[in-house]
Amino acid sequence: MQKIGYTLLLLLLCMYAHAHVNSILGDWKTIDDKTGERRAVVTLYQGTDGLYYGKISKMLMYTELDLKCEACKDADHNAPIEGLVIIRGMHEKDGELVGGKVLDPESGKFYYGKIYLKNGKLVLRGSLDKRGFLGRNQTWER
Repeated sequence: MQKIGYTLLLLLLCMYAHAHVNSILGDWKTIDDKTGERRAVVTLYQGTDGLYYGKISKMLMYTELDLKCEACKDADHNAPIEGLVIIRGMHEKDGELVGGKVLDPESGKFYYGKIYLKNGKLVLRGSLDKRGFLGRNQTWER
């Protein structure tokens, strides 16, 4: 009887974590750290491989509509910023998206990433180290 109780509890916890990740998916407006202006809409989605990704689906600042990722390397070099996949290969762990990489289109550099919800807003943590000690947060709005 105890095994059934533990199994049900584990199932409920898994369902809660999955529902929490589903609330992370969708469109989010990025906020510029320096100016506080909304810059772009990023769409977070689950890929066919089961991992999570995010692409810039729309630029909100008129002056940035035709920007290209000049600092990016390889296939992303000179790719249009609008449509660029900037969050790659994350997986769900305890209701958060972790692992994978986050691309900064301005510098062309990749960082370790973590995404979670806090007070109805999305927090993206990009860091130099896997544990997230050396990095910074960005807060996005629905």
